[in-house]
Amino acid sequence: MTKRTRRNHTATFKAKVALEALKGEQTLVELSQRFGIHQNLITKWKKQLLDNAQELFADGARHEGQVDVKELHAKIGELTMVNDFLSVALGRIDGPSAKK
Repeated sequence: MTKRTRRNHTATFKAKVALEALKGEQTLVELSQRFGIHQNLITKWKKQLLDNAQELFADGARHEGQVDVKELHAKIGELTMVNDFLSVALGRIDGPSAKK
């Protein structure tokens, strides 16, 4: 008996399978044979789709690709302050690695 490697399915594939299951045009058995996956996976993905669908339409929801500019500006300011402090502190140290 050979050991079968674990398959990783993409989010696109999972969504496609879950949407097909939601349509109800085919049974779980037919879908599992068509896509080559177990029926429990189809049921799990369908449930995840239904549970998380409201997040797609929520007002003010951040998408994965969106970046909060205010957070980034705050982080830049913080890092600038730390950099300035360390450069002053390093200037006070006498030694071969000290800033000149």
